[in-house]
Amino acid sequence: MNAKQAAAHKAVQYIKDGMIVGLGTGSTAYWAIQYLGEKVKQGMRITAIATSGETERLALECGIKVSEMDAVDHIDIDIDGADEIDRRLNLIKGGGGALLREKIVAAGSKTFIVIADGSKMVEMLGQFPLPVEIIPFGWQHTARHLALLGCQTTLRQKEAKPFITDNGNYILDCQFGPIPDPAVLQQQINNTPGVVENGLFVKMATRIVIGYDDGTAGEFS
Repeated sequence: MNAKQAAAHKAVQYIKDGMIVGLGTGSTAYWAIQYLGEKVKQGMRITAIATSGETERLALECGIKVSEMDAVDHIDIDIDGADEIDRRLNLIKGGGGALLREKIVAAGSKTFIVIADGSKMVEMLGQFPLPVEIIPFGWQHTARHLALLGCQTTLRQKEAKPFITDNGNYILDCQFGPIPDPAVLQQQINNTPGVVENGLFVKMATRIVIGYDDGTAGEFS
């Protein structure tokens, strides 16, 4: 069991029969879905809210019931990964391109458990480029406005074309360097016309579960 598997395995222990569960997107969330699929095969009943088309397909393949966000009135626990985590429970997410739906699901959950390997822990956010989801119309103007906040922007590409999110938007990967005050930067970015949402998750996490290469996992909240 590697570090990502260990974190996912520990987090899944919080899931109980009958819960509505948010399922994140990415390589660590993949393992949480696999372990939940095993529990479902053993008789556990859960309803999942997927944060991306990719996650929905994977959950269905694992035999997990998937529902629409607006078909439920709450989410008990959301399990998702992160690209960076600081000790104040702030995150950078969106490396997989699903940051908007991930933030909506996290905000609608009673408990948000973040799973990761130790390499994702940092003293200060900002080494990982911050993903910002923007509408395609006038995207270069949006990029110039964001650059005025002190970053270098790169339009995310896939197969030599702009990467398109599940919501039909573009993503700008913004290299800010160290981010001493994520809450302030989050507000500045979201005040920029053309921006839909950004990958800063400020004090949204309830619990952080970190996996290690020896197959163990620790947590803090």
